[in-house]
Amino acid sequence: MSQRKRNKVKVEETGGRFVEDVERVESTGITASSSLARAVAHHLDGRLREALAELNRAIDAGVANAEIYSAQGHLQFELERYDAAAASYEEVLKLLPDHPSAAFNLAVCLERMERWSAAAEKFAQAAAQDPNRVEALAGLGIARLRMENPEEALPAFEKCLELDPSHHHALFGKGVALQLLKQSGEAVEVYKRIIEKNPDSEEALVNLIGVGIASKNEKMTQEYSERLLTIRAHSQAAIEGLALCAFWRGDYEAATQLCTKLVEFTPDSFERRFNLGVAYQRTGHLEQAAAAYQEAARIKPDAAQALVNLGVVLHEMGNQKGASQAYDKALKITPDLPVVQYNLALLLEQQGSTFEAESSYEQLVGAHPGWEDAWFRLGYLRLQRSHYPGAIEAFERCLEKRSPWPEAHVNLGLAYWRSGDHDAAGKAFEEAIEHDAESVDAMRGLAALAVENQDYTKALDFQARLIDRGERSPELFFNTGLLLQRTGQVEDAIQLYREAVADKPDFAEALLNLGHALKEQGHPDEARVYWSQALAAKPALAQGYFEGSQ
Repeated sequence: MSQRKRNKVKVEETGGRFVEDVERVESTGITASSSLARAVAHHLDGRLREALAELNRAIDAGVANAEIYSAQGHLQFELERYDAAAASYEEVLKLLPDHPSAAFNLAVCLERMERWSAAAEKFAQAAAQDPNRVEALAGLGIARLRMENPEEALPAFEKCLELDPSHHHALFGKGVALQLLKQSGEAVEVYKRIIEKNPDSEEALVNLIGVGIASKNEKMTQEYSERLLTIRAHSQAAIEGLALCAFWRGDYEAATQLCTKLVEFTPDSFERRFNLGVAYQRTGHLEQAAAAYQEAARIKPDAAQALVNLGVVLHEMGNQKGASQAYDKALKITPDLPVVQYNLALLLEQQGSTFEAESSYEQLVGAHPGWEDAWFRLGYLRLQRSHYPGAIEAFERCLEKRSPWPEAHVNLGLAYWRSGDHDAAGKAFEEAIEHDAESVDAMRGLAALAVENQDYTKALDFQARLIDRGERSPELFFNTGLLLQRTGQVEDAIQLYREAVADKPDFAEALLNLGHALKEQGHPDEARVYWSQALAAKPALAQGYFEGSQ
C-alpha cells in the first residue's frame, strides 16, 4: 500500500513516465544492464541466437539504450543478417549521433548489401568523426569505386595510405582507381609494389594482365599471365591473357588450344565461343569455326557479327545456301551492314546472277560511296558486259579510295583500251607496273597495245620480259612468235611456235603459222605436216583455201 502511495507521488511529480518504467521493471525484471550481461554470457558460449534473443526482449520491454542496439547490430552482423544489423545501427545513431563506431559499422553493413551510395555516405561520416580511422577511408574509397567514381575514390585511398602506407586494400584500391582513370603507368607501379610484398597476389596479377590487354602490350600480358599460372594453374584470367597474346602474334594454333580451354570453363560464354570461331577460321578449320559461330549465335541470338562470320565461313566452304541464310539473319538484326550486302552480292555473282549482283553493288556504293571493293566488283561486271564507260567510272572511283592498286590500274587500262582510248590505257598499264614491277597483266596489256600500234620492237620487249618472269603459256609463245615472224626473225619464231604446240598439241593457229614459217625457210614438206595437223584440230581454217588458187 505504501509503495502505491509513493508511486502516486512520483506520478504527480513527473507526469507518470517514471512510474510506468518502474512498474515494467517490477513485473518483468528486465533492465538494460542485466540483458546485456546475459547476452554477453550467451555470446561467450557461442550461442549467438540466444544472445540476440536476450537483447530483443530488452528492446520489446522498452528498456533498450544505444549500447543494447549496438550489441544487437553486432550479433545480427555475425549471423549475416546485414539488413537487420543496419537497422540496429541506425537506431544507435538516432540515440547517439556521435556514437564512436555506429556510423562505421552501419557503413560495413551497407557495403555487405552492396548499397554503395549509402555505404559511402556513412564511411565519410565515420572518417569525419575520426580522421585517422584508416578502415573508414579505405571503405569510402572502395564504395566510391563501386559507384564507378574513381575520381573521388582516389583521394580517399591516398589519405588512407598517408596514415598507413602498407594498407593492402587501400593500395590495391588506388591501383584500380588509377587504372580506371586511364593512368595505366601509375597503376602498374602500384600493382608492382603489391606483388613485391606479396608475389602471390592474384588480384594484382589479374589487374596487371588487364592493363597489358588494354594497352595491347604483348610482353607485359604474357609475363604476368605466365606468373599467375604458376600460382593458379587453371586461372581463366591468365589463360585469356595468353590467348590474346597468341592472337596478337598470329599464332592461331596456340589461340585455338587456349580458347578451347576457356570454352570448357564457360561453355555458355558468347565471347569465348566467338573467339574460338575466329581462331579456327584463321587456321583454316572451317567446319569447327562454323560450329563455334553457330554456338555463339545460339547463346546470343542478336549478335549480328557472329552470324556475319558464320556466313563468311560457310561461304568459303561453298555452302552458298547456308551462307545466304546467315547473312539474311544478320541483316534482320542490323539492316545496314555493308560487309553483308557485299558478300550477298558476291554470292549472286558466283551463282551466275550477274545482273542482280551488279544491281546489288550499285546499291551498296550508293549508300556507302567509300566501299572500294564494291566499286571494284562493279567495275569488273561492267567490263565483262562491255559497258566500258561504266567500268572506267568504277575503277577510277576505286583509285580515288585506294591508290596504288595495281589490279584496278590494269582493269582501268583494259576498259580504256576496249573503248578505243589507247593513250589512257597505256598510262593505266604503266601506273600498274610502276607500283608492281611484276604485273604480268599490265605487261600483256602494254604488249597488246604495242602490237596494235605496230610498234613490234616495244611489243617484243614486253613479251620477252614476260618470258623472263617465268610466263610459259602456249598463247604467250604464239604471240611472241608472231611478233618475231613479222620482224623477220623467222628462226626464233619457229622455235617459239614449236614451244607453243609442245605445250598445246591442238593449238591450230600455232600449227598453221609454224607451217608458214617452215615453208618460208624452205621446208615445204614439214610445213604441210603442220598444216594438216592445224586443219585436223580446226577444220574451219580450210575456208577460203581454194579462193584465187588458179
